[in-house]
Amino acid sequence: MENITKQSPLGSNNVSPAPPPLPGTATNCQRKGLFMMNNGSTRRQNSCASTATRDLWDRLFNGGYRADVTIKTDNGGIIYAHANVLGMASPVLRGMLKRAKSFGQKKTISIRGAPYDAVRVFIRFLYSSCYEKEEMEEFVLPLLVLSHAYAVPQLKRICEQQLEHVLLTIENLIDVFQLSLLCDVPRLMLICHGMIIRNFKAVSSTEGWKTMKKSHPALEKELVESIIDEENMQKEKIRKKNERKIYLELCEAMEALVHIYRDGCRTIGPHDKDFKEDQPPCNYVACKGIELLVRHFAGCKLRVPGGCIHCKRMWQLLELHSRLCDDSDTCRVPLCSNFKEKIKKQSKKDEIKWQILVKKLLRTKRIHGGSGPSFNSISS
Repeated sequence: MENITKQSPLGSNNVSPAPPPLPGTATNCQRKGLFMMNNGSTRRQNSCASTATRDLWDRLFNGGYRADVTIKTDNGGIIYAHANVLGMASPVLRGMLKRAKSFGQKKTISIRGAPYDAVRVFIRFLYSSCYEKEEMEEFVLPLLVLSHAYAVPQLKRICEQQLEHVLLTIENLIDVFQLSLLCDVPRLMLICHGMIIRNFKAVSSTEGWKTMKKSHPALEKELVESIIDEENMQKEKIRKKNERKIYLELCEAMEALVHIYRDGCRTIGPHDKDFKEDQPPCNYVACKGIELLVRHFAGCKLRVPGGCIHCKRMWQLLELHSRLCDDSDTCRVPLCSNFKEKIKKQSKKDEIKWQILVKKLLRTKRIHGGSGPSFNSISS
């Protein structure tokens, strides 16, 4: 387990990507000719093997007719099986049978580390590819381990599907996560990891987490670090989202400023603009706010920079416009050319800050509507 922990995908990439799709629908049938679907519903089996044939294989296993293999399990359990069936269904069992010693006409092998009933369900699956729903619910974890250890990919796929869609809970989440690492089930590992991140508070109070913390502290530490990284990523996403929102509002403010001084808007605009009573509503989102700011700026007695927070905002918008404007000589926004001259005298530190702002503003404009109105206010 320690070796697997060190090679865990969480160590190299703390982001949990979306799990890939399963490699097709598994033929996990039940008795009476029914297949279990991914969503838990059932349908009539569509298989080259009839129900009667499957029942025949079940009877062969249950009856042990001419069985030539004895399988020993934990607590003295014994299961009788047929070497030809086991060898064809599992290459690992085939190798074990070749090395097994014979006692009379029977060979004996051992399958340890799983409950007797789980081993019996596993061996039965090798015969008929069938299982009972109740048995799968009870033994899905040992069946996942057995299917991996003895190279039975069909059963392994079924266990993965059952855990993903039906049997995965907060209580068994940590156990399933550790087994998905041990049994090389990357899709299930990603699903478990994402579920741990989303439900960390509940998961960290389970017995599975406490046991893992004692037996595999390195894995527990790795999980905690990945959760912290995920939280930091979410915070960074929120920060960038808020930042984009601010830049977008600045873009809208620049366009509204140009619109007011170039075209005019209902009751405010250039002195040579004729306003019509039936003028249609303005389509600029920030126009109303900029209009109020312009009216305040025109009548404020503390208009000097730093004297009034509203005027300070207006000064900043005017300077930002001048940095975005390509032709200040013909621009109708006030003080555009004056700010162009002021820019030449600014310190390098202030200039770098403004350049970064302008660069991000232009990038936001390209992303959210590159074909929108220009920041220039050239009279037509």
